Amino acid sequence: MALELAEALSLNEVRFIPSANPPHKAAPTVSADHRAQMVQLAIEHNPLFSLDSRELSRNGASYTIDTLMSLRRELGDDVALCWIMGSDAFTKLNTWHRWQELLNFCHIILVQRPNDLPKQALHTALESLLHAHYTEHTEDLSQQAAGYIHMHAITALDISSTAIRSAFHQKRAPVYLMPDRVIDYINLHHLYG
Repeated sequence: MALELAEALSLNEVRFIPSANPPHKAAPTVSADHRAQMVQLAIEHNPLFSLDSRELSRNGASYTIDTLMSLRRELGDDVALCWIMGSDAFTKLNTWHRWQELLNFCHIILVQRPNDLPKQALHTALESLLHAHYTEHTEDLSQQAAGYIHMHAITALDISSTAIRSAFHQKRAPVYLMPDRVIDYINLHHLYG
């Protein structure tokens, strides 16, 4: 998905930012250091990809707004910044910390997972946000540093972290669902068994 979006949207780089303490999910069962190492192994052969560990070195909850503000300070106000998120996460965006400010710092790129049909109507505030900021034109994303929401269809690959963890719990290797080096790392450190 990341490579497909990078090519379609002409992104200069894609940063993978593991969350240390996600406020909307149960605490991860695998340490942040292990998760960062797995990301590094998964992306190491693509020069377009990089691991950004800024959330891992921050104390407290991993709020997206704090990460975006940090990226803005690093990159400056003129660089177009795209935050890629699943459309399923967008349906809960109005519960995120300072969610109304996110588009001041980035564009939001929504991708839909395969077979992921809307389970509920979109909250009124999110419908308004979507209507006010939506663009179908990818060139808008490079002409402005932030402020747009763009939906992008991706090739259907039905791969989920839940299914991968389940395969490990059932002592089945999730071959072809993730890089072999990551599978080897998980097995070496007994992370999901």
